[in-house]
Amino acid sequence: MEDRNRPLYMIGVAAKLAGVHPQTLRIYEQKGLVTPQRSSGNTRMYSQADIDRLELINELTAEGINLAGVIRILDLKGRLEERDEEIDSLHKKVRRLADRVHELETRADVTALMLPEPTAIRRIDR
Repeated sequence: MEDRNRPLYMIGVAAKLAGVHPQTLRIYEQKGLVTPQRSSGNTRMYSQADIDRLELINELTAEGINLAGVIRILDLKGRLEERDEEIDSLHKKVRRLADRVHELETRADVTALMLPEPTAIRRIDR
């Protein structure tokens, strides 16, 4: 979802969408809660992902969580998302390996069917 990260909104529009004052966005940026991209003219440009993050910050602060708590929650949320991506990647690797094992087992079965039957070795008692 790269589109969610595309810078679309200047600070005034972003503030309206997020339901906060533009100065609040500047404070959030100073505290590291949001990091808008910058245009070539150094104008803050917010993406839809930034707006979603600002809405979450609003929800958390409305519940009485202070900004230090919000920072901690967002950090943990980011780590959890990274772990989820890592787990998804590992699941894909396991599926690929399982497919490969199945393929090799099938080849081995086919090869075994193509081999001539072993001849019985007679034991001659003297």
